[in-house]
Amino acid sequence: IQVSTRSILQSFVSSHKSDLFRCDSVEHGFLSPPYACSYSYSAKAGKAPYLAVSTEEGAVHIFNTLKRSEWDAEPVSATLQPHENGVYDVKWSPSDSRLATCSADRSTRISCPHTSQLLHTLTGHTSSVKRAAWHPSNHSLLCSGGRDGAICIWDLRIPQSSNSLVFNIFDAHESLTFRGRRSKQYTPKTITNLIFNEDMSLVSSGSFDGVLRCWDLRFLSDRSPVKLKRITPSLCSPTDPTTLHGSRRPRGILSLTAGTGPSSGLLFALAADSRIHTYAASSLTSLPFNFTDPNIQANGSFYISSAVSPCGRWLASGGGKSALLFDISAAAEPFSRASPGVVLKAQLGEVYAVDWADGMVASCADDRTVRIWRPDVDTYKSCLENPDEYQWKWSWGVSSLSSTSI
Repeated sequence: IQVSTRSILQSFVSSHKSDLFRCDSVEHGFLSPPYACSYSYSAKAGKAPYLAVSTEEGAVHIFNTLKRSEWDAEPVSATLQPHENGVYDVKWSPSDSRLATCSADRSTRISCPHTSQLLHTLTGHTSSVKRAAWHPSNHSLLCSGGRDGAICIWDLRIPQSSNSLVFNIFDAHESLTFRGRRSKQYTPKTITNLIFNEDMSLVSSGSFDGVLRCWDLRFLSDRSPVKLKRITPSLCSPTDPTTLHGSRRPRGILSLTAGTGPSSGLLFALAADSRIHTYAASSLTSLPFNFTDPNIQANGSFYISSAVSPCGRWLASGGGKSALLFDISAAAEPFSRASPGVVLKAQLGEVYAVDWADGMVASCADDRTVRIWRPDVDTYKSCLENPDEYQWKWSWGVSSLSSTSI
């Protein structure tokens, strides 16, 4: 039986001076809205906490979010400019030697975070590219999903002159039974998330419903014929959990993240019904464990993300009003119920992106700020005892007693 760690989540605080970062515009004198963020693999392992933040202007800012006192100077940050249009996703390679960025300019680009050099420009989508995922151990393989409904598989070892595109799974989340002609009003079903597994399988989610699909890439060996015929997924979710809570209309998935440690074998999906649904990774079957909170307000937004902590005990979620933290350590246990979430209120407007490093979580918001939250029991107690005094220096988590679970 897992012991609840919610008391630790309640102690997360953020300094107004040393935990607040902003993305300066590369060409103009204003702040650029952050779209996505990603901590390096080294940061998740407890080493230097480098956070990559992508912006509306096509830039990527790399911040060192190491804990410091309010009097210490802010560490020097680096800025890359891989695109001239909004970057919807940024992902470190497992070796932290490359950054993949997905943009509204229809390309996925690979850059070196140390030299800012642009290494690869991957073109194959016909619309905005929304998500990217690296293979866990083969650092030359990655995939991307776009608004065109396609999933592209890339091999960086292939010269760009020969096109690094290996496979193109088009119409990945269309109906498996539809064989007719598309109407003029046809809208592709956007690929919203991708998880690349060690065994060369790929799990994807879409904007139309809560059904996950798994693609076995081991059987896709011939490059040219695969591009000409539609590929069938090896596995699909048998039921759509977004239709089981009072709504017959399916809702799309905004963010999909895999569990680890005590939550291994589970997938967590933040859906447009403002619920976080749980799936068994082996079968893609939806499980009873799910939770929601009025602060999520995910309906109408496809920018909100979620992330599981390196320890596998906690999940962070963006939301329409604030970021939230949930204890998921008991999610795999039969008949378990989710405890109420912890609301991180400090930023204004929608909180888009969140990600974890060891001992901290980052949140990016509509007010053009990036905040770092850390557990600090002593500071948290002081904030509760003297809120009028400490509110000028700190923000802290608030228990959300209105969170519900089924």
